[in-house]
Amino acid sequence: MIGTLVGIRATRVRSGAATRPTLEASSRQERTVSLPTRIGPSVRTRVQIPITFDDGFSVTAQVVTFAGLSDGLEHLALVLGRTDDVPLVRLHSECLTGDVFGSARCDCGPQLREAVERISDTGGVLLYLRQEGRGIGLYNKLDAYALQDLGFDTYQANTALGFPEDDRDYTAAAEMLTALGIAELDLLTNNPDKVRQLTELGVTVRNTVPTGVHANENNVRYLQAKADHTGHTISLAS
Repeated sequence: MIGTLVGIRATRVRSGAATRPTLEASSRQERTVSLPTRIGPSVRTRVQIPITFDDGFSVTAQVVTFAGLSDGLEHLALVLGRTDDVPLVRLHSECLTGDVFGSARCDCGPQLREAVERISDTGGVLLYLRQEGRGIGLYNKLDAYALQDLGFDTYQANTALGFPEDDRDYTAAAEMLTALGIAELDLLTNNPDKVRQLTELGVTVRNTVPTGVHANENNVRYLQAKADHTGHTISLAS
């Protein structure tokens, strides 16, 4: 038994003697390792995509994806024409029902169509932001539609579901603009909150360029609510 214990102790001593320099070297090495530097938002991919709308208007956009955006969402930029001067920029929030299905309950589809043509004429960028339903998501937006059918307006419906009237944050939009090298722009919008947020995020909005008013019998109450609740510069015929 004593011999066995002595043998084990000797093995431990030899093992310790053999490994101590390695541990010390490892410790010295660890002290020289630098922490990784956080990489800011950057362009990930650029690809040319031909776009054609239902009315026949077509244009080729450079579609840009990004890495490192703070909200982790898959936003896109559509670069249309030259952007070396002060570009015309539109922040367009995703709307599956309007952009894809042509829903007449909102003005999103016509605004997207208008923005692409106007930006391609002057040169600029459309940021396609994954902010369905003013930031509450597709299913919640459809729940809000159900409440609107009961008499709520679009903002009252959102708050009745426990959400803000408008849950959109444009930090990622400012990051995308920075990654594209755009610090000053003309903003295509009727929404004063977009101007305010971008300005607070350090983007210079040289001019605010109003969009058209795309009213129909199905969305006129929706448009009026945008003017009443959030100060959109929308003029509707009486």
